[in-house]
Amino acid sequence: MAYVSVKGGEKAIENAHQWLAEERRGDPAVEEVAVAQIREQLSLAVDRVMAEGSCYDRDLAALAVKQAGGDLPEAIFLVRAYRTTLPRFGGSEPVDTERMNVRRRISAAFKDIPGGQVLGPTFDYTHRLLDFRLAADGAAPPEPAPLANEPQAWPMPTIGSVFAHEDLLEHDVRSGDDAPFDLTREPMSFPAGRDQRLQALARGDEGFLLSLAYSSQRGWGSTHPLCGEIRLGEVAVEFIPEELGFPIEIGEVTLTECQMLSGFAGSAQKAPQFTRGYGLAFGHSERKAMSMAIVDRALRRSEVGEDADAPVQDEEFVLYHSDNVEASGFVQHLKLPHYVDFQADLQLVRRLRREHFERLNPSKEAAE
Repeated sequence: MAYVSVKGGEKAIENAHQWLAEERRGDPAVEEVAVAQIREQLSLAVDRVMAEGSCYDRDLAALAVKQAGGDLPEAIFLVRAYRTTLPRFGGSEPVDTERMNVRRRISAAFKDIPGGQVLGPTFDYTHRLLDFRLAADGAAPPEPAPLANEPQAWPMPTIGSVFAHEDLLEHDVRSGDDAPFDLTREPMSFPAGRDQRLQALARGDEGFLLSLAYSSQRGWGSTHPLCGEIRLGEVAVEFIPEELGFPIEIGEVTLTECQMLSGFAGSAQKAPQFTRGYGLAFGHSERKAMSMAIVDRALRRSEVGEDADAPVQDEEFVLYHSDNVEASGFVQHLKLPHYVDFQADLQLVRRLRREHFERLNPSKEAAE
């Protein structure tokens, strides 16, 4: 790409920034929205920014949403940029989602799954009708949800426990004692290990992954799974300080976990069983976690002997193009000056046109 410097535009850029700030603020007569309001009342937007920004900080994500005027990819970019300035003290221990303090847990595969179905907070059963009561200033807050009639099981069994006695579900295998791949510090490489793939999908654009998952379900791929389990809740985060040598709990995070089940007819080495795709995201992010799990299973096609005949099964296509920060930057950079590029293309088109007409009218050229 060829760029040329823009001279004398500093004042124009400053004015553009000021104008943008005015547009973001809107009518000064309307009370400004506070970061705390965004954090508490636009929580799903905040969760997406945390998940794709790879930084669990609700206040920071809410601030980014406000600064970006609600443009979530821009807010994600802001969070990632800030994240690069933070010191790193080490890596936490793997979180144990089996010991999640569950707020929502459902399974579409088993009605009577061990631990029970817990509907929790969900849009699934709403009628999608506009609630104009929300437009009324000072509307009464909703009544608190009633407590469950029966105490929830804790720790709540996972979908794997349903199949444990028959070995019908593949087992997760640890990749080893080495530290997992760190996509924020290491360049992407292929073929990608599952740790790298899952990191890329966790940071990937929700809309892109949703479209890929949808394409696979409609036949552009071989993955049309059943939802084995979705769970939402809080898990403890543990860290091992060097001076102590044992793990201590430093906090907890809200996570959404999804496991999708797909049949596997078996091979000469493996008996038929269910395989699974896995999705995990910060906050309440069911659509993201489900899409991630479907795409993860599609990308495991070589493990089960499937051909890569669809975009969702192409590892390099999916992982290289799933990041919305990179995709947005590459598309939007076309707004920057490309005057030299265009002049070169312009001269080329003019020459090709001249040669085209000369071929059509050779007698006119000879006469001249």
